[in-house]
Amino acid sequence: MYRNDTGRGRRSVARGVRTGVVLAGAALLLSACSSSGGDPGENASGPPPKQQPKSKNPYWVNPEGNAARQVAAYEKDGERDDAELIRRIARRPVAEWLVPENAEDQARGFTEAAEKADRDALLVLYNIPHRDCGQYSGGGAADGDAYRAFVDEVARGIGDRRATVILEPDAVLHMVDNCTPEQFHEERYDLLGGAIEKLTSLKNTKVYLDAGNAGWQNPDSLWEPLKRSGVERADGFSVNVSNFQTTEASTEYGKKLSAKIGGKPFVIDTGRNGNGPYDKGKDPWCNPPGRALGEEPTTETGDPLVDAYLWIKRPGESDGTCRGGPKAGEWWPEYALGLARNAG
Repeated sequence: MYRNDTGRGRRSVARGVRTGVVLAGAALLLSACSSSGGDPGENASGPPPKQQPKSKNPYWVNPEGNAARQVAAYEKDGERDDAELIRRIARRPVAEWLVPENAEDQARGFTEAAEKADRDALLVLYNIPHRDCGQYSGGGAADGDAYRAFVDEVARGIGDRRATVILEPDAVLHMVDNCTPEQFHEERYDLLGGAIEKLTSLKNTKVYLDAGNAGWQNPDSLWEPLKRSGVERADGFSVNVSNFQTTEASTEYGKKLSAKIGGKPFVIDTGRNGNGPYDKGKDPWCNPPGRALGEEPTTETGDPLVDAYLWIKRPGESDGTCRGGPKAGEWWPEYALGLARNAG
């Protein structure tokens, strides 16, 4: 089966560093399954990453993300060349994937931190029931009511602060390819539509429903399920999340879908697509070798249908226990180094 996502579990580990938590209401909230890891007692030298120019990139750079922690660890050990490579990731905004255990607190913490920096939070909701067809990133909410409660918590956490939400990577595609059993489809349509309605009702929140990637060979079969999921009420859709398809191919794919759903704009995940997809060996979607960082996140794409290039799948996190990788979602410094080094 063709796979267009793995590595979306959200546990982060880096060099003997455990994940930290900052209480809700603080400028930055870190959760046990968020993108930020670090021992509070291990404060290596080095300035925190700066925010990008707002006109080019309105999204918040997390100064406590895994890449920033790794930079500090490398600098502490005198490994300055490696620190400089990982800084290519640390200084760019990447998405924060929310988990259900404390979704409201996470959403509040990240959006408050972004607001303090006069930037927008970039969030991912990835908790749909029967997620990832029980594979590497399987799981999700126990049932529809649990998912609705999760979305309500996220909405309360965001409030009136500025946020961009990527909604449920693969959820629509996995209905089309029958990876998700048919008996769950009607509920999933309802849950996605409800989430779009809830989140777009917030004053300053944009929502992009995920629409797979250019490796999917039959995009014409996607547009009707996207409509049934409520994409026409969303701000747009996302493509290439956690995948390696080129920006050119992703743009072409997105435009084909857009033409079928009222000219909706879209965003492209460019975090790991610098060298395009891997076409050799088994499981080309799982920690493929030789990949590279792609276009830096920006809203200046030069294309009116492409709202932004974003790093949605956080570069340097594993796709799963393949090719020597740790569990899905865990920080893998060696892979992060490869992505940065191969980007030239």
